[in-house]
Amino acid sequence: MKFIIITGPQAVGKMTVGQELVKITNLKLLHNHQTIEVLTKIFDYSRDSFRKLNEEFRILIFEEFAKSNEEGLIFTTTWDFDDKEEWDRIYRYIQIFKEKNAQIYIVELEANLEERLKRNKTENRLLNKPSKRNLEWSEKDLLKSAKKYRFNTKENEIKEKNYLKIDNTNIDAKTVAKMIKEKFEW
Repeated sequence: MKFIIITGPQAVGKMTVGQELVKITNLKLLHNHQTIEVLTKIFDYSRDSFRKLNEEFRILIFEEFAKSNEEGLIFTTTWDFDDKEEWDRIYRYIQIFKEKNAQIYIVELEANLEERLKRNKTENRLLNKPSKRNLEWSEKDLLKSAKKYRFNTKENEIKEKNYLKIDNTNIDAKTVAKMIKEKFEW
């Protein structure tokens, strides 16, 4: 089994790359908004109850998936590399799959802010992430987060053997997916 984390800042293309990987592999995709959107219908995003349930929901999904006979799971998420709790969160997910002898892969995407602001408005993003449809709010949130968090690594910060960082500012998602598949020889 494979567990693939695709990380990077908002609107970098994590979900879209994951969707393209699904088309060329036997992997399944859980993009971060699949749990977020369910819960925001009930709880405000900023509430502790939202964060607690979102985390528990994901962990339950990972635990069940890791026990399955599936080939692997792609999970997309942001990761604030300056926050120890974020490192703990990601490695809690990884540990679930390592306990079942899964191969772990981390793919980090980065793109310049101008390109991410364009991608924030794409049809695919808005279709799959209803909470992003308020474009004024979404753009403000993206800009605020870009200043507040460090969603991309420094050199040699990730120590996992199967790690790949791609600047996809000028590369379409289909090509990025092919690059990932070729790099890891899936």
